[in-house]
Amino acid sequence: MRDTNVVKVLFIAGFGPIVRDAAPSRKLYADDLGLSFKEESGGYLHTEALQGAKTFALWPLAQAAQSCFGKESWPDDVPVPQAWLEFEVDNVEQATASLERHGYRLLVRLRKEPWGQTVSRFLSPEGLLTAVTFTPWMREGK
Repeated sequence: MRDTNVVKVLFIAGFGPIVRDAAPSRKLYADDLGLSFKEESGGYLHTEALQGAKTFALWPLAQAAQSCFGKESWPDDVPVPQAWLEFEVDNVEQATASLERHGYRLLVRLRKEPWGQTVSRFLSPEGLLTAVTFTPWMREGK
C-alpha cells in the first residue's frame, strides 16, 4: 500500500544560485558559460532554454527576502541560502501539509504569486531556499 503522505514530485520547476553580488555571477553564467538570459526588473536574470530544469535564474537575495519575508533584507536569525530549488508537485496543498507534518518551518505557505504560481517555501537542511509549487504554464497538457 502506498503511503498517501508522500509528496509526488513531478519535475524540478527551477533552480539557480541566490546572488549577493550579481556581477561575478553574470560573468560566469552569461559571459563565461554563454547562457542567454532574459532580464527582469531588479536584476533578475532567467532562462527557460536549458534542458533538465524548467527555469534557471539568478535570484537576487533582496528579492528572495521580499518573497519570503515581505522586505528586502534577509533576517539575521535565518541562515542565508546560497541557492533556491523548486519542485513542481502534483498537489501543492497536500505537499505543504506533508512538509509541515514533517516539521519543516515554512517561510511562505501557499502564496499565490502575481505571475500565477502557488508556492510554499522553506530552507532545506543544507540551506537551500526550497519550494513546492503549482505552476500552471509549466504543466504540459493541463
